Amino acid sequence: MKTIISTEGAPMAIGPYSQAVGRHGWLFLSGQIPLDPVTGEIVGTSVADQTTRVLENMKAVLAAAGLGLGDVVKTTVFLKDLSAFGSMNEVYGRYFSESAPARSTVEVSRLPRDVQVEVEAIAFKEPA
Repeated sequence: MKTIISTEGAPMAIGPYSQAVGRHGWLFLSGQIPLDPVTGEIVGTSVADQTTRVLENMKAVLAAAGLGLGDVVKTTVFLKDLSAFGSMNEVYGRYFSESAPARSTVEVSRLPRDVQVEVEAIAFKEPA
């Protein structure tokens, strides 16, 4: 049976999807964009500021499932402009400083609400 994860610590799903879905120790996180979980407004104008908000949102979803960034095994980063990779990567590296997960980074033509970055993740924690 799958477990649906939802927390007010991250932006609520605004469509037919869940913030995260867990099953047998695996957790699949939907893409997070830089929305303030309280106001629903976009946070920051720079890629660095937006990446920080995205990863804070991701931490909140992980925490709601009893996991942390150390449990993330794979991320996919979507950037509106790949030339901003360095700025995103600097912030990302502060959050994943030890045992970084596997990662793909792709440039896309457009993201929801015209933000600059979105990150999705897969995490795993051995079931108790």
